[in-house]
Amino acid sequence: MTASFKDALHSGDFLVTAEIGVPKGIDIEDTKHYIGYLKDKVHGLKMTDEPDNGVHLPSLVVCHLIKEMGGVPILQVSAGDGNTSFLQSNLLSAAVLGIDTVLSAAVTSLRSGGHRPSFGPEDPDSLQILRAIRTLESGRDLGGHALKKAPKFCAGAVLVLGTRSLEDQLRDLEARIRAGAEFVLTQPIYDMDSFRRFMDRARNYRVKILAGIAPLLSAGVARFMNRNVPGMAVPGDLISELEQVPKKDQAKKGIEIAARMVRTLKEEGICHGVHLVAAGREKAVPEILHRASLLN
Repeated sequence: MTASFKDALHSGDFLVTAEIGVPKGIDIEDTKHYIGYLKDKVHGLKMTDEPDNGVHLPSLVVCHLIKEMGGVPILQVSAGDGNTSFLQSNLLSAAVLGIDTVLSAAVTSLRSGGHRPSFGPEDPDSLQILRAIRTLESGRDLGGHALKKAPKFCAGAVLVLGTRSLEDQLRDLEARIRAGAEFVLTQPIYDMDSFRRFMDRARNYRVKILAGIAPLLSAGVARFMNRNVPGMAVPGDLISELEQVPKKDQAKKGIEIAARMVRTLKEEGICHGVHLVAAGREKAVPEILHRASLLN
């Protein structure tokens, strides 16, 4: 694997990134285990700040750990993590620690985690985060004050495709590119035909697009996602495929389906890579890659 994610973006390789779970508390032994397990199998490891809207170690801390262990960290910065001053401090801290790949994500509320948000009218959104990154790179902060040496980042963004119209999806993609995104990670996809239609148009844009791939746990989980996750659409044929095996084997079938999707995306050249979302099931990542013929 390449030494930096920016190098990987320009390598022409089919890109593979993966998500790794964030510890709740200060016991990082499992986290270190999975970093060591995955770091040489993917082009980058992404941490998610407060993935279940609770209190966890911040991504910056674990990304520093990834860097120290020889992996390539992708720092996720979420709109809603704090105000613009905190955002800029977080980005400068990342640069000092040698973390140069940053992913801008949409705001998530902390209320469901039992914690009251403390954000004000200056809260940044995901596009403002990208603009802030590019402003800092110019040698000035958002207030126009000069920096003593400017950072350099490889900036990306999350793109939610969902069930919206193709034109809306492309409009969001264009907005992220204008704001400075060099790569895009999509939410998990399950409808391959819909994603093909999106990529038929999106591949004309100068940005690398990695399809989110999350192995389904069961048919019941797939139905729950369709009912309760906005924009999520797991096709009926995938649900039926899961139902054709006993419940105890449906998670394995989900891994098989995920691997098949990865293989199709690569062999047909549909997109530039995949982002594997299997936090809590990190051992599934090498199996998916092996089944997709991306790992010996």
